[in-house]
Amino acid sequence: MKIIFNNKFELILCISFTVIILNNCKTKDSSVKKQNKRPNIVFILADDLGAHDLSYTGSTYYETPHIDAIAAQGVEFTQGYAAAQVCSPSRASLMTGQNTARHQITDWIGAATGENWVKRNNTKLLPPAYVSAIPKQDVTIAEAFKAAGYSTFFAGKWHLGDEPYTPENNGFEINIGGWEVGSPKGGYYAPWQNPKLNYKYEGENLTKRLALETADFITKNKTAPFFAFLSFYAVHGPIETTQEKWNKYRTKAEMQGIPEDGFEMERILPIRTVQDNPVYAGLIESMDDAVGIVLSRIKELGLEENTIIVFTSDNGGVASGDAFSTTNFPLRGGKGYQWEGGIRAPYLIKAPMLKNTPKSISYPVSGIDFYPTLLELAGMYKKSNQIFDGVSLVPLLKGKSLQDRPLFWHYPHYGNQGGEPVSMIRKNNWKLIHYWEDGRDELYSLENDLGEMQDVSSNNSELVKDLRTELDTYLKSVNSNNPKLNTNYDDKKAKKLYVSRKNKMLPQLEKQRKDFLSKDFMPTKDWYNSNLTKD
Repeated sequence: MKIIFNNKFELILCISFTVIILNNCKTKDSSVKKQNKRPNIVFILADDLGAHDLSYTGSTYYETPHIDAIAAQGVEFTQGYAAAQVCSPSRASLMTGQNTARHQITDWIGAATGENWVKRNNTKLLPPAYVSAIPKQDVTIAEAFKAAGYSTFFAGKWHLGDEPYTPENNGFEINIGGWEVGSPKGGYYAPWQNPKLNYKYEGENLTKRLALETADFITKNKTAPFFAFLSFYAVHGPIETTQEKWNKYRTKAEMQGIPEDGFEMERILPIRTVQDNPVYAGLIESMDDAVGIVLSRIKELGLEENTIIVFTSDNGGVASGDAFSTTNFPLRGGKGYQWEGGIRAPYLIKAPMLKNTPKSISYPVSGIDFYPTLLELAGMYKKSNQIFDGVSLVPLLKGKSLQDRPLFWHYPHYGNQGGEPVSMIRKNNWKLIHYWEDGRDELYSLENDLGEMQDVSSNNSELVKDLRTELDTYLKSVNSNNPKLNTNYDDKKAKKLYVSRKNKMLPQLEKQRKDFLSKDFMPTKDWYNSNLTKD
């Protein structure tokens, strides 16, 4: 159709209206694109950080302002759990959304089993073999997001297998520092030893470097959806800090009052009872500083409103074994243990696109729930043949409810920290612990006895029977790997070792604790290499 204009005015008027209409269409298209833009995801995982190692959860000694900010701006799950009491199993559950009994990575990868275990350990049971890498048929969380068009990035601790089971082969396009090892080889200050991450200068802080790499990845991918997994080596041992941070927390401990005793005996090993380790406190602050680097970059780039942030830990704080770093009080135990101190973890989700979310949620949740939750927040779905033991927590984030469900743990091994081979079920406020050594069951009411000091199994025999049946049925359904009897166990030798730990190890730990707090403490000439350069 041919349009004829009678004069220049009609032509100009027509052009003006056309421009207005086109601009309006453009505005509408842009708003739709903005509205439909998939959210970015930053998943921050601490290593061995206890549920009460943070200011917002009640620690008066450790300082964590940046993690506290995530809690203040997001949602705190007050009954958050790791999927296992040690690292590799818990991390595999984050990657798969499955319980440890199902994916069968049931101990930290590298731990001895069977006859190899009892060559050096006198225990009643032979720990069973376990899977040493994420099975290839399992779709990891990174693979799911990569398939959906996300740029995927990993930095830090992997500990889920060596080649060909590295992050690059599990959906992460970029891997900075993730390899088979579970601790920071060479320490937290360069020169460190990591084939996936060269240091830039002597004295460089590993924790800060991982945060900077993550922040730079976010900058480079700010215009497209990204999935960044920042997996700190901190606060795993060896615990290290700068002289300045040590002095800050040594002074703080002194001001708060240093108790005479800081340890007591648990069933197998001594366990820390106070938070006053200035080296560990400094390491926590360094990790929190690194979290701040990432949060600041997200804010600077204007990505806050479309970036989901998750913060959690792979297990409870180290109260026994390793560096004997912290106490998880009022929870009993710590990393490696079957009690709440071993499996409770910080559990934060900040999803700014959801409005009017609750500030805190008491529904019991686990590391297996992150995967399905993040999928739903991103508008994605699992594959038809994919198995999740976890559930999406989005209804809770929207202020709705979820049906009660049992949570399961399966750790048929001996923890380096004093934990025993167990399987567990939590249902409502009841927690049953089944001990593989002698077949006994302990029952705790977490509502009335959070510290798990009163075993009430004898007064609730029917409940014990029901919970045990449900636990056994689940373990059988996933063909769980279970321990076997050690016919060469020496009970007298075991009792002698306990006495030695009580009479020798416990006093040594008390001395070390006092040394850390002494004014002339100097672990190395260069403070773990931290003062080789100004950082």
